[in-house]
Amino acid sequence: MRPGGGVTRNTLRRQIADALRDEVVAGRLPPGREFTVKQIAEQYGVSATPVREALFDLSAQGLLVSDQHRGFQVREFTVADYRAMAEARALVVDGLFRDPAGQVAIRTEALAPIRRRAAEAVRAAKGGDLDVLIGYDLRFWRELGQFVRNPHIADFLTRLRVQAWVFAVHRLRRDGMDEDVLWFGHEELVDAIGRGDRDQVRASMHAYYGHALAWAERLEAQEARETGPEPPEPPGRGA
Repeated sequence: MRPGGGVTRNTLRRQIADALRDEVVAGRLPPGREFTVKQIAEQYGVSATPVREALFDLSAQGLLVSDQHRGFQVREFTVADYRAMAEARALVVDGLFRDPAGQVAIRTEALAPIRRRAAEAVRAAKGGDLDVLIGYDLRFWRELGQFVRNPHIADFLTRLRVQAWVFAVHRLRRDGMDEDVLWFGHEELVDAIGRGDRDQVRASMHAYYGHALAWAERLEAQEARETGPEPPEPPGRGA
């Protein structure tokens, strides 16, 4: 990523932010990983200023935590964070489709590429290809978000989806992917949107968030078992 003559600082800032975001979302920069502006600048062969700006951008998106003494750290999301993300997205999307005429502008000509993203996401999920799934899933939701009339709401939904993947990627690599965890309704959702079937859109979204919340409950139970109290000392041992 060495700058050429026509590359501006803002371009570098965006390129560095995009590259680091991809690393975090894919799990190659794990939660808790610490680094400094100097380390990233040396890695990409650029000056410190666009790196610092890019890292603050990612901090503002909730992906990094900044510390003036220790640099930056990849944020570690908890199960409670993940549940809150799912609930927030569900509330916002449900509100959008209660009054779709005022909140959502469906462009039928844009549905064909989104349907292709949906098919690729489902294929990757069923094939267990997590890297491909994350890429297509994020593109799928980002392109659906373009139908939302309020760009601030669209940005908010995209940000939450990125954060959800940051939470999920390590756990999925550790525990594996199956239909108890993954949602395969991308194509059905696009078809319902194309038909203008508001009830089916909301039903598909409820199924999607139900999957997310059920997984959160299982993770919570698993973590409770793993961090439960230690068994008492056997009689006759100790002082």
